[in-house]
Amino acid sequence: MTEILERVRAIALLLPEVEERPSHGQPTFFVAGKQFAQVRDDHHGDGRHVVCVRTSGDDEQAMLIETAPETYSRPAYLGPSGWVAVNLAGDPDWTLIEDRIARSWELAAPRRLLEAGGR
Repeated sequence: MTEILERVRAIALLLPEVEERPSHGQPTFFVAGKQFAQVRDDHHGDGRHVVCVRTSGDDEQAMLIETAPETYSRPAYLGPSGWVAVNLAGDPDWTLIEDRIARSWELAAPRRLLEAGGR
C-alpha cells in the first residue's frame, strides 16, 4: 500500500495549494482547509484499499456506483456527503484516479484558485 499511497500523494500534491495531514488516522489532502481526498487502507477492517473523493452530489455518486461497482463504492462517514471511494486494489486505472482526484480538488478549491486557472 505504501507504493499506492506515494502515487496518490504525487497526484494530489501537484495541484495548487494542497497540504497533506492525517484526518481520523488516514492520509488526507486539503485545499484551503477543505478536504478533497483521503486514502484508506483497510479502514475499520473493511478489507478495502481506496481513495475517497468528492462528487458533485448524490446523483453523481449514485451514477458512478451503479455504472462501475467494481471501481466505485460509498465510503463510510463520507458517503452521506456525496463522496465515493475509488478502488485502488489490483491494477487500478491511474488516469481515472488522477482525474477523480483533480475533479475533487476543483469541487473543494476556492473560487480564486479556479479563476486563476486551477489545475
